[in-house]
Amino acid sequence: MTADMPDGLKAIVADPAGAVIGLDFDGTLSPIVPDPAAARIHPDGPAALARLGGLVGAVVIVTGRPAATAVEYGSLAGVPGLVVLGHYGLERWEGGTLTTPPVHPGLARARAGLSALTAGLDGVRIEDKERAVAVHTRQAPDPQATLDALREPVIALAAEAGLAVEPGKLVLELRPPGTDKGKALDAFLRERAARSVLFAGDDLGDLAAFAAVRACGLPGVTVFSGSSELEVEADLVVDGPGGVIGLLNAIADAIEGEEPG
Repeated sequence: MTADMPDGLKAIVADPAGAVIGLDFDGTLSPIVPDPAAARIHPDGPAALARLGGLVGAVVIVTGRPAATAVEYGSLAGVPGLVVLGHYGLERWEGGTLTTPPVHPGLARARAGLSALTAGLDGVRIEDKERAVAVHTRQAPDPQATLDALREPVIALAAEAGLAVEPGKLVLELRPPGTDKGKALDAFLRERAARSVLFAGDDLGDLAAFAAVRACGLPGVTVFSGSSELEVEADLVVDGPGGVIGLLNAIADAIEGEEPG
């Protein structure tokens, strides 16, 4: 946090009550792991979020996971003022209350189809998120080749089931259409009458949120967690979840330094 920091960060520090801090979960607050069920937030994450949540207008996690799963894996139930938008904004967790939509009728067909498509493929795992379903190839002998071979059949299956396909790092997710992280973030900014915004993410699904930051007309900053060709889409690049937590604490330090006394 220096004098030449991006204007979006300057706006957050100067007017923290008007700031919204948006964050992805996997790869941003939690390291990417071979088994998605084993993902847990960075050890310093809950404390950093609680600290920053007491200083800014709102902290919101926007994730493809079910909202309750992100709360559990992040040990976030005690973070004051936190909002979690799960399933790309279809679900909302706030103050211990979870609001969920009906399950899309095409998901049963998608589950059956994915089971058939992946039968006999070593290391391929299907993750059932109740309101979405994903196929992971991280543990396959050749993860990228396996994903590439599945891509077109999965896209066709999604079209038959009336679902959208969300690609990610060695994963293809079938989910209800009609929303994405960008739309979810934009709606939240409007709801909170935000005056500045930061969003941090690490994968293809986060690019829509980056675009929403650029399009909203507010002072904003986008942060990429990790290292890949996608980092060119962000204003700042940090070294994975540890770097994200370090940035959040640096923002809190700067805000506290701005406060009288």
